[in-house]
Amino acid sequence: MSDDDMKISVLASGSTGNVTYIETPKHKMLVDAGLSGKKIEGLMNSIGRDLADVDSLFITHEHTDHIQGAGVLARRYNLDLYANQGTWRAIEPKIGPIPEEKKNIFEVGKTKSFGDIDVESFAVSHDAAEPQFYEFHHNGKTFVILTDTGYVSERVEGQIENADAYLFEVNHDVEMLRMGGYPWPLKQRILSDHGHLSNEAGANALMDVMGYNTKKIFLGHLSLHNNMKELAHLTVASMMKNKDLAVGHDFQLFDTDHTRATKLTAI
Repeated sequence: MSDDDMKISVLASGSTGNVTYIETPKHKMLVDAGLSGKKIEGLMNSIGRDLADVDSLFITHEHTDHIQGAGVLARRYNLDLYANQGTWRAIEPKIGPIPEEKKNIFEVGKTKSFGDIDVESFAVSHDAAEPQFYEFHHNGKTFVILTDTGYVSERVEGQIENADAYLFEVNHDVEMLRMGGYPWPLKQRILSDHGHLSNEAGANALMDVMGYNTKKIFLGHLSLHNNMKELAHLTVASMMKNKDLAVGHDFQLFDTDHTRATKLTAI
């Protein structure tokens, strides 16, 4: 890793909480804060970083596994919060008072520049008020976060194609979900176009968007009850190998965890 690299750590990813850390020489950012403030502090410490150095928090949507610690962190560390108008309306009753000067509107389909990093937002299909995810551009490299979507449209594919790194959803194994103990309406919601990507759907979408630049793929947002890390990894790797994609050679597949941060990695 060089001092000028964009570096990332998936602090937590899964149905119980989601937080991603991104840094450049001039900025330190979080995407979502879906765990308690105390847990996020501990995860940051585990990668040798301090929340006191973070300047910005980008919110994707209002579900608890993405905003649980947002209000606490914003107030404790004086963070600038970014979300679109629909998401702000949905989260304000849940996260407590935020100083007006710290509330920033980041509408879908827009790009904001923060000195040495540009952040671009895009809409996804999920059962939330106005869900959007983000791609980060620094020093010629791009990192895309895409979870919490029932499908990946051609429009989104075109926007996020050939990134250097992805954090991509592989939420559930379809058979585990169908045979599991969830109520049928919840199963329908997860399987719908406004739900979550299965292992197979995530693999297919990844193969549509990845390109020559793609070197690192983080498999994320696994269900605690309807998936297993080994199964998700095996499914994606096998499908890619069947398409003659050189898993482990031209690019790496990384697992993420509900409670443990990934190693701080240069993009």
